[in-house]
Amino acid sequence: MSERYTVISADCHAGADLLDYRPYLESRYHDDFDAWAASYVNPYEDLLADSADRNWNSDRRLAELAADGIVAEVVFPNTIPPFFPSGSLTAPTPTREEFERRWAGLRAHNRWLADFCSAAPGRRAGVFQILLNDVGEAVREIRWAVAAGLRGGLLLPGTPPGSGLPELHSPVYDPIWAVCAELDVPVNHHAGSASPPLGDEPAARAVFMVETTWFSHRALWHLVFGGAFHRHPGLKLVLTEQGSGWIPGVLDMLDYYHGRLVAAGAGASTAESKFGAGLAASMGRGPSEVWRSNCFVGASFMRPHEVPLRDRIGLDKIMWGSDYPHDEGTHPYTREALRAAYAGVPREEVAAMVGGNAARLYGFDLAFLDPIAARTGPTVAGTAEPLTEPPRDARSPAFARGGRVRVW
Repeated sequence: MSERYTVISADCHAGADLLDYRPYLESRYHDDFDAWAASYVNPYEDLLADSADRNWNSDRRLAELAADGIVAEVVFPNTIPPFFPSGSLTAPTPTREEFERRWAGLRAHNRWLADFCSAAPGRRAGVFQILLNDVGEAVREIRWAVAAGLRGGLLLPGTPPGSGLPELHSPVYDPIWAVCAELDVPVNHHAGSASPPLGDEPAARAVFMVETTWFSHRALWHLVFGGAFHRHPGLKLVLTEQGSGWIPGVLDMLDYYHGRLVAAGAGASTAESKFGAGLAASMGRGPSEVWRSNCFVGASFMRPHEVPLRDRIGLDKIMWGSDYPHDEGTHPYTREALRAAYAGVPREEVAAMVGGNAARLYGFDLAFLDPIAARTGPTVAGTAEPLTEPPRDARSPAFARGGRVRVW
């Protein structure tokens, strides 16, 4: 048995430098891209800093992750795709007029990502992107991405209030769920993509910080109550960078409502009787059962108060993430973050949360990764040692004091 953990980050971010997307665009968009790129002003300081190349410099990235004890990563987007006003995770839903060029931009990112992942065989699972405006186009892109080797699965956009899109519980998205179940493609829903626009005032930014995880959680109950898992039993949903401490309480709440609605649909006299008709037949199993069979959590920089809930969340559902290269991520203090969270936890359980579960879901080959981790991974003994003081310059919430109460 190895004396080091094989750490796979289930939440990292990458993307091309702006002009490097051009070769991945269809040539008919090149003139439009040149005009757009010439006037675009990047709004993100971290994408203008000297460290910005962490997003696309494959060798630097491998070296920094290895130095931090991480041997493989699930790669979410980060930089600005062609024709987008901001990063695609938080960009507003495109209008009818914007859709064609935005869709071309996302497809360019997906093609760049396939090459980026192939530059480090076995070390990266790329998460490809779609838009929900055209379900048929989304399905074709899913099939292309699987054939191109993007093993990280689909990034599911949100449908925030005011987007004009059908809500995620709508059966209009069934072709997407069907192809993902057919091809064993995880459906990832990352925090930030489901929030409505609030403005740029300081108060608006603070409200976004408070509310963004709640809006992201909505994908869970939309798909559960919408019956997506009932119609497509092989569908897998991953909720990433949304915390994990909220899950047991929310599942209890959803089970309560499910029970009341099903009872009402069966003729019981409950306050919810006008809402429950047909739910039992269309939804199938209860929320907790769906969670146990179909759902996972990308528990980025898991914090000490979340770890005791691991049995209620499901030990086989939790996948730790570093959020590299974001400021809130654990780099370069991943070993310390793991100590803060997992000291005193049995090694088999730690191994599952920091790597084994992600390997199983995203198809990483542990026989390939374990020998790398045997040289660079965090030691079992070191991780078991409690962290008494966080690094002085650490910025990650993994080291934040408090945080014991989690409403969502």
